[in-house]
Amino acid sequence: MVRLDRITTRGGDRGETSLGDGTRVRKDALRIEAIGKVDEANAAIGLLRRVTGAGEAGSDLARADAMLDRIQHDLFDLGADLCMPVEPGEDPAQRLRIVAAQLERLEAEVAAMNADLPALRSFVLPGGTPASAHLHLARTLARRAERAITRLARREPVSPAALQYINRLSDHLFVLGRFLNDKGAGDVLWVPGGTRDAQ
Repeated sequence: MVRLDRITTRGGDRGETSLGDGTRVRKDALRIEAIGKVDEANAAIGLLRRVTGAGEAGSDLARADAMLDRIQHDLFDLGADLCMPVEPGEDPAQRLRIVAAQLERLEAEVAAMNADLPALRSFVLPGGTPASAHLHLARTLARRAERAITRLARREPVSPAALQYINRLSDHLFVLGRFLNDKGAGDVLWVPGGTRDAQ
């Protein structure tokens, strides 16, 4: 169980912070940057849930809110995964790591939502319903987190499931955005070169 007695510790006043194993690192280290980007995506989802949380029981908004609740918890798990450097031969049961079941749940939810959506003929412009617009923002922040985790993984060992999860998440948020945009009927599609002759 996590217990936080003090928020202000002064431990980071010189630009350093501690990883989960106690190692002190600079606050601009790649690992801290990746954790921060995951936190940004989680905060955007929290803002989005101000919209989805208003849905009536059994509605698409309420279903979405339940998915987003699980995702927010997953993102804290992902942050915990990233804050503990992967050690050769570590016992997976001794670390809080992203697991296959979390990936599989995202994939199953994407498949279920996608079954109700029309095929795309172009890219979707971010926007639509308030929930969809917030989802597009959360999706771009999840992609930013994915880029940060990818940079980290080139330098230091990262749990493979961590990178897979953040990749699946941006797909999930994209499909959920379409789903909450009148099941794709409200999507505004990009028209390549369509504004060249606009007056």
